[in-house]
Amino acid sequence: MKTNLRKISRIAVLCFVFSLVFAPAAVFAAEGDAASLVTKDSLGYLGVGIGAGLAAIGGGIGIGLIGASVIDASARQPEMQGKLTTIMFIAAALVEGLALFALVICILCLFL
Repeated sequence: MKTNLRKISRIAVLCFVFSLVFAPAAVFAAEGDAASLVTKDSLGYLGVGIGAGLAAIGGGIGIGLIGASVIDASARQPEMQGKLTTIMFIAAALVEGLALFALVICILCLFL
């Protein structure tokens, strides 16, 4: 199962890098063609979408790791479960705040 996941993630990263490398080349090769679908503005929208997606994925991974760590720690020391839950909520709020801040920056990049 791990090898399949690694293969899929390598293919996804390769496709992502391929699109980032060759999409700007398509824009600059158009040379003012009005029928071209790829413009500088569309690359900006692509960048905002990628940035917002990465912010959401990063926030989800961060909160998942926090939750997994709290479950592991409470299984080891059940008497500390109340304190661990409080710490988990504070850390999750900070991670979610950072992800929300990144999404706001991506939205601002659309309009500025």
